[in-house]
Amino acid sequence: MIKMTFTAYILDVLTNSVYPARITVEDGVFKQIIPIIVDGKTKVDVEGLMVPGFIDSHIHIESSMLTPAQFAKIAVSHGTTSVVCDPHEIANVCGIEGIEFMIENASHVPLNFYFSAPSCVPATSFETSGAILDSDDIEFLLKKDEIVALGEMMNFPGVISGDEEVLRKLELARKYKKPIDGHAPLLSGEELDKYLEQYIITDHECSNFHEAIEKKQKGMKIMVRDGSSAKNMEALFDFSERIDHLKNQESFGIIPTEVLERRIHSPIFDFIVSDDKHPNDLINGHLNKSVKKAAELGIDVIKAIEMVTINPASHYNLDAGAIVTGARADYIIIDNIIDFNILKTYIAGECVFDGENVLFDVPEVEIENSVNASKTEAQDFDVLYDGDECEVNVIECFNGELLTQKTTATLKVKDGRVMPDIYDDVLKISVVERYGNNNIANAFIKGFGLKKGAIASSVAHDSHNIIVVGYDSEEMAQAANAVIENKGGIAVVSEDFSDTLALPIAGLMSNEDAFAVAKKLDILHRMASALGCKLDSPFMTMAFMALLVIPSIKISDKGLFDGDNFEFMDVIIN
Repeated sequence: MIKMTFTAYILDVLTNSVYPARITVEDGVFKQIIPIIVDGKTKVDVEGLMVPGFIDSHIHIESSMLTPAQFAKIAVSHGTTSVVCDPHEIANVCGIEGIEFMIENASHVPLNFYFSAPSCVPATSFETSGAILDSDDIEFLLKKDEIVALGEMMNFPGVISGDEEVLRKLELARKYKKPIDGHAPLLSGEELDKYLEQYIITDHECSNFHEAIEKKQKGMKIMVRDGSSAKNMEALFDFSERIDHLKNQESFGIIPTEVLERRIHSPIFDFIVSDDKHPNDLINGHLNKSVKKAAELGIDVIKAIEMVTINPASHYNLDAGAIVTGARADYIIIDNIIDFNILKTYIAGECVFDGENVLFDVPEVEIENSVNASKTEAQDFDVLYDGDECEVNVIECFNGELLTQKTTATLKVKDGRVMPDIYDDVLKISVVERYGNNNIANAFIKGFGLKKGAIASSVAHDSHNIIVVGYDSEEMAQAANAVIENKGGIAVVSEDFSDTLALPIAGLMSNEDAFAVAKKLDILHRMASALGCKLDSPFMTMAFMALLVIPSIKISDKGLFDGDNFEFMDVIIN
């Protein structure tokens, strides 16, 4: 029996208060918490403020490019003690075997990993993936103790139309009393009502206040996303939008002015989540950085802390999230709620980060090749047309956004090949299927800003085929082939320089630690920038250009896809 007693100032997220207390931790659990009065006779043992450990309630570990164990090593240094992760990235590559790898690897470290059962593998039938999880597979997963929810239901058209297999998965989640996570970008009105009839309760795809408030008013719990590519916190915490909304209620005599003023800085949404976090962002902070950012945007800091502690713990029925008798003793020590520096991190009463060092080791993973693709050639990336010029449909992407926009461009044709237009920032984008069928689809994209060279990656949500963006077909082939040779990863190629980041674990993750991966990724970011790229996270943005369930226009290995009408569209118009 391991027992320790100490005094500290604690943040009580149940009463929104800070007070000194005598805390007893026994066998990893808060055994006793007694408020005390600090006077000349009473000494406070802990320097700093004791806060519940942070919980990221929606994250895809694979997007960190780290194994779960390596992710844990960097996360605890930022005060994260638990994560609810959806392993649908590796599930799309390796199926149930990939999910079981994530669970097994996570078991070697003290961070609390909870998983959701991926509901959409593949995300759609309009792409080639490495696995299919049907309702029988979902039932197998939902029976596992490590699975606490049904993962984000991205197939909202299937839910709305009453697809039998989709509804069966939702029924199974209710049968096993597991909450259902949602994914419904821009869904509104009657279609949203039909989606919510299936007890889908959370959403992390809200990109503006009006979208989020409609979903909130209809009973959804809103996850405010602060990731590497998608950063929605500023839009959802926009006080001008919130004030207008509250004043509208005030104008009907519902809310008096004095109450309105008190409500303005209280968050009306439920969680702060990462969704996808790249390693070069992760080494600088996790939820600690997001909470501090929320406070800087005007959110009451204690309420922001609740969004990463008691709120997710209550929703997913986790034995954590508050410093209360009987809960697991997951807590952190911070210097203060302004600077938010993590002094120490404890999980089940054991110190796992002492302010300088992480106090556990991680295992190395044995690797099997999951990239089964033939080498590409330059002509594989050509769009052909018989004429002098043609009008084409174009994907337009935006910095910090997953949503895209449909646009068009008139392009010249040379020797039967449709040429990109670097002056108007219209480049080629291609998806090379990696599971043995050798499909390749080509289209055009605007927003990357590359003036020469090519970039490629085997991280391409959610089926994780190889995605390539570039100006020259030869360089695009070289970039794709570098990824294939590395058994997965990221590549930057130009006539002046080239480099790669190998991600041989399912083509998604590295055995290296966060700092080593971040260092190489930072080099590749600077190389992409030197080629003219205008995006903050070009590889993350590129990865989402293959995610067909996010509007408005994307690409899979089978072709250019209209996400609004959920059907393929022609690259060349007429």
